[in-house]
Amino acid sequence: MAKTIGVVLSERVLAGLVVDHKLDGPVRAFPEAADDESGLVEMHTESLIKTICEQVILVQNGHKDIAAVGVAMPGLMKAGVVEDSPNLPQLKGAHISELLSAELKNHGLDVPVHILNDADGVAAGLAAAQGKLDHFIRVWTLGVGIGYGRYPFAPGVWEGGHAVVTLDDKENYCGCGGRGHLEGIMGHRAMRLRFLDMEPEEVFAEAKKGPKGGPGGDDRCFQFKKLWHKALAAGTASSIHNEGPGKFFLTGFNSRFIDLPMLKDYIQQMVKMSPLQSYTLEIVNDDADIRVVGAAVAAELSLQG
Repeated sequence: MAKTIGVVLSERVLAGLVVDHKLDGPVRAFPEAADDESGLVEMHTESLIKTICEQVILVQNGHKDIAAVGVAMPGLMKAGVVEDSPNLPQLKGAHISELLSAELKNHGLDVPVHILNDADGVAAGLAAAQGKLDHFIRVWTLGVGIGYGRYPFAPGVWEGGHAVVTLDDKENYCGCGGRGHLEGIMGHRAMRLRFLDMEPEEVFAEAKKGPKGGPGGDDRCFQFKKLWHKALAAGTASSIHNEGPGKFFLTGFNSRFIDLPMLKDYIQQMVKMSPLQSYTLEIVNDDADIRVVGAAVAAELSLQG
């Protein structure tokens, strides 16, 4: 049974030892406080590399037969290089796989380091957790940004969160600066920019009052709820038209806002070819353990070529 270490780099560094596609021991977190969301953004690259390696060594905990380390993070990665990462801009252009490998060697751990997009890590983790490593699955991660992950891995960019879902010139809230993007409608950061006087939770609570917002309500919230679901439907329908039907998982802390009947109705309006209608949708909890396992599974599979 291969022993690998999975690392997730997002608002915090999460790391865990994975044996036979399951966690062996607790997941370590840095910073320990879950509400310290700006800790990593404020760290320069060298400090962040050292922090990641420190967590890996603590998780290793004396094990000598570690096969690989997988690091899942937001952004566009290619051959171990961070080509872009709006959420962690200090890492843009960093040869992060080489940097991590070199630092781990300084700690006595000489193993391959595999870098992947964090949404792909979620997809791999879900496949492992459900015993479906031989199935094709896709996942939308709904958080500060919008991630699109797929398993099994395939060459490509797969930045589905930046899919263009509207031609409205005013839709320019995406963190990358692009116009009409899915993330510019659904991303948590984008929603806060759009509703400067309300938090996303308040927007969707107001939307429950229905059209016109009910007595004394705010109709713009209900209209935005429809736009939000149409955007996710458009991104999903585009994926179906490009890669065929199949299983879609919906996760992330903002999956709580999903009205599944509304979403399914919009997708049905967009996908009309009968051979493409055998898709399914499932909302799953955003689980840190799943993400860590996914990063480790990806590292193990990378050893197989």
